[in-house]
Formats: sequence, C-alpha cells, structure tokens
Amino acid sequence: MLSMTSRPACRMYSTIRFFLFVGSVALATSMVFSSSAMGQKMRGPKSSTESPIDPKQPMGRSALRQIVQEQCIVNWQENHNPAPCERVVLADPKNASSGYAVLAAAGGGAHYLLVPTRTMAGIESSELLDPDAPNYFAEAWHVRKLISSFVGHDVPRTVVGLAIGIAVSRAQDQFHVNIECLQQDAFRALRASSDNFTDAWSPITVAGSTYQARRIMGEGLDASNLFELLAALSPDARHHMGNYTLIVAGMQFKSGPGFAVLAGTGPSGEILLDSSCAVAGGGG
Repeated sequence: MLSMTSRPACRMYSTIRFFLFVGSVALATSMVFSSSAMGQKMRGPKSSTESPIDPKQPMGRSALRQIVQEQCIVNWQENHNPAPCERVVLADPKNASSGYAVLAAAGGGAHYLLVPTRTMAGIESSELLDPDAPNYFAEAWHVRKLISSFVGHDVPRTVVGLAIGIAVSRAQDQFHVNIECLQQDAFRALRASSDNFTDAWSPITVAGSTYQARRIMGEGLDASNLFELLAALSPDARHHMGNYTLIVAGMQFKSGPGFAVLAGTGPSGEILLDSSCAVAGGGG
C-alpha cells in the first residue's frame, strides 16, 4: 500500500469557490471587456474586439453552463473573441457543442476550469465513455501553460494537478476539470512515493482518506482515456461514476515523464490543489 500524508483538508472545494463567480460575474465580465488599465491586468492577452453581448448575471447551479454557452461561445462565433472565457475551441466552428471552453475561476490565483461546450452534468455523464468524445483531461493538461503565464515563469509538470469532483460535492451542474498547482504537501508526498506507482491500481492514503492510484507514462494524456480507466476499476465505478473523484498529477518517474492518477469516493480531489501555486513560487 502506498502511503502519503497531507495537511488536513481546509480549503473549500474548487467548484464551490467558482460559485463565488456567480455573485460577481457582472464585475468580472466588465473587467474582461474593459480596455482600461485594470482590464489589462486580466490573465493573458485578450482580443481587442469589443463584444456586443450585454453582461449577464447567471444564477444557480446552471451558471457555469450559461456563461460558456450564452456568452463565450456566442462571442467566439460572432467576433472570434472568447471573452469572458480565456479560450474557446470548437472542432466544428458551426457546431457550438463540439468543443470546450477555458475560463479563470473567480476565486483568483492560478485556477482555471475546462468546460465542455455541450451540456453535461458531471463525471457521471455517459458521454465521457464515448470513444469519440473529446479527451478533456488531455486538453486540460495542455491548458496548464496558463498557470505559467499567471505565475510569471515556467511551472514544471510535477507541480500541476487536474481534478474532477464527486457529484455530491459540486455546486455547478456542468462538467468541468479544475486546473491548478498541487498543494505543497501533496506534491512532496507524490514525489516521495513515485517509485511505488505501477500500471495497476493500488490503494493510497491521502489526508486520512483512501484512494486507488496508478501511473500513466508519457509527456501527455492524449493516448489515455481516464474515464475508461476509472470505469475499469470496478463494477461499482463503472455504474456509479458520480460517486468518484479523479485527480491527475504530473510526475517525473525514473523511467521518464508520466502522471499519477488517483480515484476514490472520499473527499473530492480539489482539496489536493492550490490556486496560489505556492509550490512553484506563486504569490497567492
């Protein structure tokens, strides 16, 4: 059995932290569209094309989906401007449900969300097991470059984590992948246990909770379907995926680059992530 220690889970779930965006979305949206000095401080360069969309204030558990589908996609298709999102990627430019969007979480820091442009509730969605579905984890891994842009220097793969929360813990009914740095204790524990990861699932204890863990080798996740890996974990996982959380952390094994994958029904995996990116010298 792999063994880790991590400081007690004291941070709010990232999905709940995103929910703070609902109360301040008008301010956040106006900042994105503004050409003022304050607007220039937003993460990454934005198109200079002004959006004709009136700022909205989505409410409730569908707010995330509404922001992506009613603002980001519309602005992208009409003006080639993803605001208020950071990015919009559509496999078919005429099909609004054919891709994903990336937006900064309103809690601040180096925290981004990758959100499918199609309506999809969460990790329990059967569409995730479709072999033709976009590889959302692989795309989220590519998006990690935004963390480097926010922190102000290159961030090594070994400090970046991706997470999808358990259905019962989420505040938004739209599937999304959290993209952040790892908590410092989680980073240290993963590095210390790296020699124990194999290509098969085995138990791991993190912050007093048990997860199943395995490794994936490679620079990226493009050749891996993590949802199929989770479904193959057990009959319970396949039929009750909403009860599970998935966490992916970049690793550097002795045999080469790869990833640690954690799955479990314990606390939602976002608690192992840190939007301040302190592990990489972020300013919080």
